Amino acid sequence: MRVLSGIQPSGRLHIGNYFGAMRQHLQLQADHDCFYFIADFHALTSNPKPADIARYTPDVAMDYIALGLDTNKTVFWRQSDVPEVTELAWLLSCVTPMGLLQRCVSFKDKVAQGLAPNHGLFAYPVLQAADILIYKSDLVPVGADQKQHIEVTRDIAGRFNNDYGVVFTIPEAHIIESVAVVPGTDGRKMSKSYDNTIEIFESEESLRKKIMRIVTDSTPVAEPKDPDRCNVFALLKLFAQPQELADWENRYRSGGTGYSDAKKRLAELVIDYFKPFREKRAELEHNPSYVREVLAEGARRAASVAVETLTAARNAVGLGAHYGR
Repeated sequence: MRVLSGIQPSGRLHIGNYFGAMRQHLQLQADHDCFYFIADFHALTSNPKPADIARYTPDVAMDYIALGLDTNKTVFWRQSDVPEVTELAWLLSCVTPMGLLQRCVSFKDKVAQGLAPNHGLFAYPVLQAADILIYKSDLVPVGADQKQHIEVTRDIAGRFNNDYGVVFTIPEAHIIESVAVVPGTDGRKMSKSYDNTIEIFESEESLRKKIMRIVTDSTPVAEPKDPDRCNVFALLKLFAQPQELADWENRYRSGGTGYSDAKKRLAELVIDYFKPFREKRAELEHNPSYVREVLAEGARRAASVAVETLTAARNAVGLGAHYGR
């Protein structure tokens, strides 16, 4: 089945990104036809600095490739390199009820968080629907809290198919493996917007410093501690083997172990886990032309599907082929 997902180039990727979605994306490559894109059009809704978009796009590409994206099997490209998606977004806009967009929780949430409302942010679900539909996607990996996005796409596709004949595959949400919220250094959900992230590929020195700053309570070293209420232990769950994790739980509950000991071990585990990926990424940093070619080839492969779908949609609404092509 064809799987599609995108990730915005809004900053350096962190541990929360990896366990929240990236790892599942990479695992899906084994059994599915995967289409993954860097969503630079979507990133514009938050009005980023041009220099940041230019910097973070290759960063995201290098991160995914270093972490195991199969560039021979998986189609991987930059969203804006296949502009057919924006034309399809307009065709879909013309069958999308305003009420459908007004009910979208994501727009309300982002405005509540202080993001200035703009048309791009409001119409985000239509461009997202175009991303999904233009590549004939069967499955879209999302967290359970993002299922509404896929329901909106299904609604738009159904309306278009009903009005103009069946053009689009109706996608299904693929609810990704549930992972407990990955805490950031301040205890809140790890997020770039909170400035509490531990980046996957930051320097070992910086990583250690950030982990040692993770917020904990003031329980004395000698006293027992509750592992279920500890941010450090929550991160240990992601990296430690079961036997070691059980040992840490026992040490917590027995007392006599300080949080600093757990933090030091967590830093070692994180560094060891990502070490082979770190080496691969260092190679990619010295070969930017390879990364650009991967994205260019991915765009060519993605465009071959997008053009076919857009042509069918244009014909369906009566526009026909582009003159002069």
